[in-house]
Amino acid sequence: MRRACYDARMRGRCPEPNQPVTRRHRRRTLQYLLIFIGWVLVVDALAGEKGLSATIQARRQYRALNESLSVIRTENTRLRDEARRLREDPATIEEFARRELGLIHPGEKLFIIKDAPASDPR
Repeated sequence: MRRACYDARMRGRCPEPNQPVTRRHRRRTLQYLLIFIGWVLVVDALAGEKGLSATIQARRQYRALNESLSVIRTENTRLRDEARRLREDPATIEEFARRELGLIHPGEKLFIIKDAPASDPR
């Protein structure tokens, strides 16, 4: 091994035992550091506060809220139309009064029909 290291030293590949940190060590350390920083950035991009998983969840929430907003807008349009008809259309007002308030016109007779219990067929 000494002979191999001696030959390598002569060609500049094997560092001296007491030689300070060489350019090769610095380069290798820098490569490891860059790889580590790259992995940290990848992990942060996937699972960080504004990473891929958070973005996917935000998009899902946006779609759900958008659908909810669409349903509410449709309901709002229906209610506005109903309110306009109640202000302007006498037939709608009458139908509402009969249905919701149980009102009848003067002279009309109200018949309440109750179901009779079934008789025993003995």
